[in-house]
Amino acid sequence: MKNKKLVAIIAAAVVVVAVVLIAIFVPRSNETGKNDLVDATPTQAPATSTDTTTGQSEKPLVVGYQPFSQKFSPFFAQTGYDQDVVSLTHVQLLTTDRSGGIVYNAIEGETRTYNGNEHFYNGIADIKVTYDEKEDITTYYIKIRDDVKFSDGHVMDADDIIFTYYVLADPTYTGYTTLYSYDIIGMKNYRLNNSMAEQIDVTADEVKAELANPSAETTEAIKQFVADTLTSELEWVKSLYGNPSYAEYTEKYPNAKDLFAYFYSIDENYDSSAVADESQVLADIIAQYGDDWKALGNNYGGSETYFQADIESKVKDVLLNKKLAVSGGTEVDYIEGIKKLSQTEVEVKCRGFEAPAVYTICGIWVAPLHYYGDESMYDYENHKFGFPKGDLSIIESKTTQPMGAGPYKFIKYENKVVYLEANENYYKGAPKIKYLQLKETTDGEMINGVATGVIDLANPSGSVAKMNEIKKINSNGQLTGDVITSSLVDNLGYGYIGINADNVNVGGDPGSEASKNLRKAFATLFAVYRDVAIDSYYADAATVINYPISSTSWAAPQKTDEGYEVAYSKDVNGNPIYTADMVAEDKYEAALQAAIGYFKAAGYTFDESTGKFVAAPEGAKMKYEVMIPADGVGDHPAFSILKDTQAALEKIGITLEINDLTDANELWDSINANTHEMWAAAWGATIDPDMYQVYHSSNRIGRGGTDSNSYNINDPELDQIIMEARRSPDQAYRKALYKRALDIILDWGVAIPTYQRQNLVIFSTQRINTDTITPDISTYYEWFREIEKMEMR
Repeated sequence: MKNKKLVAIIAAAVVVVAVVLIAIFVPRSNETGKNDLVDATPTQAPATSTDTTTGQSEKPLVVGYQPFSQKFSPFFAQTGYDQDVVSLTHVQLLTTDRSGGIVYNAIEGETRTYNGNEHFYNGIADIKVTYDEKEDITTYYIKIRDDVKFSDGHVMDADDIIFTYYVLADPTYTGYTTLYSYDIIGMKNYRLNNSMAEQIDVTADEVKAELANPSAETTEAIKQFVADTLTSELEWVKSLYGNPSYAEYTEKYPNAKDLFAYFYSIDENYDSSAVADESQVLADIIAQYGDDWKALGNNYGGSETYFQADIESKVKDVLLNKKLAVSGGTEVDYIEGIKKLSQTEVEVKCRGFEAPAVYTICGIWVAPLHYYGDESMYDYENHKFGFPKGDLSIIESKTTQPMGAGPYKFIKYENKVVYLEANENYYKGAPKIKYLQLKETTDGEMINGVATGVIDLANPSGSVAKMNEIKKINSNGQLTGDVITSSLVDNLGYGYIGINADNVNVGGDPGSEASKNLRKAFATLFAVYRDVAIDSYYADAATVINYPISSTSWAAPQKTDEGYEVAYSKDVNGNPIYTADMVAEDKYEAALQAAIGYFKAAGYTFDESTGKFVAAPEGAKMKYEVMIPADGVGDHPAFSILKDTQAALEKIGITLEINDLTDANELWDSINANTHEMWAAAWGATIDPDMYQVYHSSNRIGRGGTDSNSYNINDPELDQIIMEARRSPDQAYRKALYKRALDIILDWGVAIPTYQRQNLVIFSTQRINTDTITPDISTYYEWFREIEKMEMR
């Protein structure tokens, strides 16, 4: 994936969500992505007016959506679009109001005031959280209604909740929910299958000593790591064929086994062409390395320390297993802190107190055991939970075919349309609109699609051009009129440009000062062009932000806060780049000079006579790629930022290659493969600003966590701050901690915050009864929260 022989030519390919309470951050690509429109005619039933027996409209509600990844599972949904399918087909334990506050007594329901209006909230469960200071134990008590049915008629009970928890806690679970990151009593024992696991630890000194004098077990673990990495690299090499960026190599080596050998063989006399079997070539090269992970690091990332953190983690596991083997511990087949109290009651006990835990522990989407699992394998009293521990294949097999207790039931995904039908068993009553279609539509087609009747509802980007388009369509020249009804609310998320520390660094050391300086050279230029780009694209519908956090969050730094700074506004010596009297052109030139300083500090060779860089330091490059899902036509709020930066870098001999994607899924594929270098996207967030999922080092790509740290930032101090912030109930103290964390992230130069936008949701005034649209849509309360009440005209 990142072989040093490829450093000069790698064109590394490098997401909009609903409020997802079970995952603190979920990445969204920008609201662009091209797919052809498809026929909106429903296949479930003819589009007649109203079913007189049920009062339901037979006319489908057609909603324009960005491309789906077809991970419609409550366990594995990643993109916001897939997550919306989960939201429509499943229910959560936790109920929240329009301000993001928790409705603790949701079974009976509560009335609360928002924007001067009273609203009633109810849900499937009551939640109670208590903290025993003496015992240092937090208890989450959950009681569900006894009349909630899944769409197939099965009644939901505590066993479904227990099953869901155990899937999320399984040691092989790789979805986005980080339930296992909380100190639930018995969680670590269960995941490591030893009753002593929570009492035993391995120190850094022990790991260092073991690496200096490895045991047979450590040597074998390292060999396995090397073998697994090389096996994965062979698959990567095979994927290069047909990619024009690698044509020079694939044409020279038409057989993947020979190209793989060219990249990875460390035996100069090895002739892969004389070996017919691809698997034998792989075995031969694996044997060449043995346990030499440093040589692999050199060939993979240009540095013998490239895999240092991974190897230390493997060694720690070996030492922990050794300690556990002699600890006298027994096998563990259940989690002590998760208990079923009755058929409608469950409790979860955690050590200590962590502020965001309630959103994860109580925010799960309840999955039906009888559908996602195997009822014959469930026996709570005998510690059997509906699937074999360590084997989630049963659950994974249902990823594209969701089923839950939400307002709609999934019918099929076909021709880029998700077909849903009203759930007659929905506990709030069957939706008045019987058929719902979520239809893949490009951002540029959404407004015209609503105006012409191709779709009825959409969430286009709220740009100046889009708003002007709506005003022209409505006869009154306003955003809400006789053709389109609009809703604008602050988006719980923010736009950014990301840089992958794994693939943009010096000497294979992502955390070195030289590597940070390299990334900050790019970041400084990206940052200076934000104002004009965001203003021209969004006008008043978005603002430039200076920290990688949604400005809707209470943790977001404010201009009046001590220590607040404009992002990337200091040079390599820590001096301000800009002065108050600078006009735009002066700022651009000052930023370019600052970038030159950063590149020099990173080790780049600068020719003073030409004013250009002529060589990169080891492990770095003269050309990098940035991916942006802008429909192939530059339709993205960050596109002009990239173009202006590209032009500025060209002046000093550095090439920024802009890859304008027509399919946003290419971005996902690249990030999942960890081949991305730079990219433009947006994050969706949740009510609590916990940073564990996105920035904790355990979630770097390919490290066995959630793979959601796509920046691959690995900073022990940041990890410590993230965990400390979780443990405090004091919001002011947590905000101060998060400010320190945000400063560290910016210092790494991996995240360039660009904008905080407003969500634009548009409805067809002519085809939807606008009186029935969810009132007072807010940052925390989406248009579909009360979809069961919506009516077609």
